[in-house]
Amino acid sequence: MSHDTWQPSLRTPDPAVRILDPRFEHYRLPHATVERLWTGARWSEGPVWIGDARALLWTDLPNDRILRWDEVTGQVAAYRTPSDKANGMTRDRQGRLIVCEHGARRVTRTEYDGSVTVLADSYQGKRLNSPNDVIVASDDAVWFTDPPFGLVSDYMGQVAQPELSANLYRLDTRSGVLECVSDQIPGPNGLAFSPDEKKLYVVASRARPRTILQFEVIDGRRLAGGEVLIDAVDGTPDGFRVDIDGNLWCGWGTGSAELDGVRVFAPDGSAIGHIALPERCANLCFGGHLRNRLFMASTSSLYALYVNTRGAV
Repeated sequence: MSHDTWQPSLRTPDPAVRILDPRFEHYRLPHATVERLWTGARWSEGPVWIGDARALLWTDLPNDRILRWDEVTGQVAAYRTPSDKANGMTRDRQGRLIVCEHGARRVTRTEYDGSVTVLADSYQGKRLNSPNDVIVASDDAVWFTDPPFGLVSDYMGQVAQPELSANLYRLDTRSGVLECVSDQIPGPNGLAFSPDEKKLYVVASRARPRTILQFEVIDGRRLAGGEVLIDAVDGTPDGFRVDIDGNLWCGWGTGSAELDGVRVFAPDGSAIGHIALPERCANLCFGGHLRNRLFMASTSSLYALYVNTRGAV
């Protein structure tokens, strides 16, 4: 179904919320339906919930802007334009906005007064490629992926030659030390911790087929393992988040209309649920007052669904 003819379901349970395994029954709210909050982007990415403002920020790379959806009014406005082709975003433990910028090839932090601090733009004297997705650990360390995707075109970044391999980094924000924690992930993309931060999951987007790898986190700063937890087969995982029970809620799509949306996996890697959308979902986050509303940045649109769990902090 074309996204411009899509209509929310009038039936409950919403047939778009599919149970693939009985374990997902608990997470589907029978009276909650998929909502489209806004449409008009060229490529939506990087949603982050700003609870104290009751707002959601997300990025629109080709249009070089960060957008803001207001929960109270339902209105959408530009939050930052130009945005240096902002992609993945998150908040640190002090509530400041952390942004991966494809255009400027850096990771930045927006301070309380609105000024922007550059956290990382180079490694060992060489420019970063195009920081893609980012998370912040409980020790305030910033972990981010740096594939060359933003160097391929001016549409999603800025054409240039990569100076570094596609690495996964950890930035100690207290000491300022940037470390490469892995240079062996083919096209590192979305990433997330397990709720206890003992595991790190990373999308290997240049593996064929795409996979989600599982690493053990050692002393909060090193990685071990890296085995395949999820083989996407014909799906396309991109950004994802983890709930308080350790389930992975993954942006999904490309290949066929039946794949578009969000695929949900149990901690053991089994697919348990799917949220069908009329377009590919690139990234998502949990938000709302109780962190029980799933916001899905999906190509041209922003969708939302209340679920019976909460996003892990």
